[in-house]
Amino acid sequence: MRIIICANTAWNLVNFRAGLIQSFHARGMEVIAVAPPHQQHAAQLMRMGCRFEEMPMDNMGTSPFGDLALLMRFRTLFRRTRPDVYLGYTIKPNIYGSIAAKMLGVSVINNIAGLGVAFSRGSKIQGLVEVLYRYALRGSRRVFFQNREDRDDFVRKSIVMPELTELLPGSGVDLQHFMPARAVPSENGADSVFLLVARLLWEKGVGEFAEAARIVRSTKPQARFQLLGFLDVQNPSAVSKAVIEQWVNEGVVEYLGVTDDVRRYLAAADCVVLPSYYREGTPRSLLEAAAMGRPIITTDWTGCRNVVDHDVNGYLCQPRDAGDLANRMSRFMSLSLHERVAMGDASRAKAEHEFDEKYVIKKYLNAIGEV
Repeated sequence: MRIIICANTAWNLVNFRAGLIQSFHARGMEVIAVAPPHQQHAAQLMRMGCRFEEMPMDNMGTSPFGDLALLMRFRTLFRRTRPDVYLGYTIKPNIYGSIAAKMLGVSVINNIAGLGVAFSRGSKIQGLVEVLYRYALRGSRRVFFQNREDRDDFVRKSIVMPELTELLPGSGVDLQHFMPARAVPSENGADSVFLLVARLLWEKGVGEFAEAARIVRSTKPQARFQLLGFLDVQNPSAVSKAVIEQWVNEGVVEYLGVTDDVRRYLAAADCVVLPSYYREGTPRSLLEAAAMGRPIITTDWTGCRNVVDHDVNGYLCQPRDAGDLANRMSRFMSLSLHERVAMGDASRAKAEHEFDEKYVIKKYLNAIGEV
């Protein structure tokens, strides 16, 4: 069986779909990875055993001519490679890849891994994206969603038929790769390290994180606040390098840059924070933090709330509210060492019971088996 798996970045496939790709190879399936060109990540995909096909796409573009050209590139690719199944991730591969696949009779399985900026409050293009999704998902063999709210929205708006949908626990997490960190939190919670791992977009709550850090450090100056993630310079919602440098110079946050392996940063953190109001699926950074036994503070928001049982393995705060986030951070710092360790243990237990990547892989194999 020949499978095409496509996302809007090769980084997405390397970091979020590696376990799935490896499971396909183990069963003798041929996997063609499709994404915009990126030398390093393309090489990683080929080392996994994939054939890599470049698919240029303007992820933030809204030009109808550009999108029509993308549709034609997908159609040409499918004619040349003749896949049995197409797996689409992210908006443009889900829409234009699915339309092209169905033109040529290729079975399609979609994954709606969050709705992103296009479905953010006040988005001018949401209506158009909904129309395109409605057309693209027509006739898909399965449409996976990563949280119930997104699925219910699509069903309520008749974008997808309910019998085609199924829920996944995010992209899952490899529980053997992300093992509980051995580092023990310090006795004194006042010097806690808070870590935010994300693309540095305003909707990810990066501004609220910096403001909350400023509030907390006014009374607890030993506390440390770290940002880990790349600056998405092509995204209009990106936090600029100048702003990050200003925060660093002010002593509010530490910027750790980017990495292909977050484990040592998660291990060094006392608490992982994601104050997102982005339309997340189920944030992978929080799944990895939970698997490594880290307490979590995140927003009571679509996708984010799935990973935290409030007051058990962390806290939920209000979106766009730096003051509430600061209160949750201060509350965490006031806990005893025993209470903080227990929160981390609860995170690991939740990851084991709800977010094991093996469950996600099984769902995909079942769906492909039906095709």
